[in-house]
Amino acid sequence: MSRRFIFTSESVTEGHPDKICDRISDSVLDEFLKNDPDSRVAVEALTTTGVVIVAGEVTSKKKLDIQEIVRNEINEIGYNKPEYGFDGNTCSVLVSLHEQSPDISLGVSSNELREQGAGDQGLMFGFAIDETPELMPLPITLAHKLSLKLSTVRKSKELDWIRPDGKSQVSILYEDNRPKTIDTIVLSTQHAPEISQEQIYEEINNYVINPVCEDWINPNTKIFVNPTGRFVIGGPPGDTGLTGRKIIADTYGGMGRHGGGAFSGKDPSKVDRSACYMARYISKNIVAAGLASKCEVQIAYAIGVAKPISIMVDTFNTSDVSEDKIEEKVQDIFDTSPAGIIKTLDLKRPIYKKTSAYGHFGRSDVDFKWEQADKIDLLRPLLHS
Repeated sequence: MSRRFIFTSESVTEGHPDKICDRISDSVLDEFLKNDPDSRVAVEALTTTGVVIVAGEVTSKKKLDIQEIVRNEINEIGYNKPEYGFDGNTCSVLVSLHEQSPDISLGVSSNELREQGAGDQGLMFGFAIDETPELMPLPITLAHKLSLKLSTVRKSKELDWIRPDGKSQVSILYEDNRPKTIDTIVLSTQHAPEISQEQIYEEINNYVINPVCEDWINPNTKIFVNPTGRFVIGGPPGDTGLTGRKIIADTYGGMGRHGGGAFSGKDPSKVDRSACYMARYISKNIVAAGLASKCEVQIAYAIGVAKPISIMVDTFNTSDVSEDKIEEKVQDIFDTSPAGIIKTLDLKRPIYKKTSAYGHFGRSDVDFKWEQADKIDLLRPLLHS
């Protein structure tokens, strides 16, 4: 039976208040890892008008100037003028960091008697689908590209009236579970007060929407640009931001399940982050190997225990190979212990600031080893088993 439906995903720019906090948390993480790759870091940030608060647990060999890191990142994002209502040079930065709980460290640290255990209990998901070259869902892929393009034309000054805060949303019409066209695009951008709505609509279409989406737009596609009519007050003065509040935009835009754990500010001993990267790595290799056109992998852990308590593969009836066989092969090929994930994906490097906006998955950056499809030759024999 033919099925038509519309699926929607959203993305936000690096100047969105929540993404400012993700950026700060991951930048602090990166600086600790640069100085001590074995650092244990769990850093959260909150921002509102005129203030940033950084709090969390850190165990590391070196102390850092957290205030300097925070101010540099806010300025680099683009909040560097008082007229924007938020300025990295003058905002207050409050810091409260203490060491990781020794009770947690006891279960997470490795020694000659025991393997490194998981940093927490929890369930983590990875997903891949053959809708795009990146093996990502089309709605979130286009939404991220719109948000990134919005920031690119701002920073290049092609559109010098754009300010850092912005959001995009893309609704894709599906027929028989395949994307056909864009039904609706919503794009909101913070802007200088003197710019007319007519200019905003025209230039956003010409410089942002059409270059990204023209292959998927049809004459009936609905396009909304700044639908409230005005977006001058943005960033922290417009909305309080928190680390980890954009977990769906960070992953698969709602297509595919989510275990609930956020990523930013967490070192790779935290399986909330590292196991999601491994689950994406596994699911992407399964789809890239031709075993399925759509795949989701769940991995679950107990705190302090190295081996996962479960690994599940779901191919949504898109595979001719039984999921039992795929799961068995996955456990042979992929080391899903916390130490194995860190080693396989080389996660003790300072690579996390780059993940803090525009999605953690579907990116071509060579540092994102979870995006490599390098296990397909080991998986393909299942097609003939």
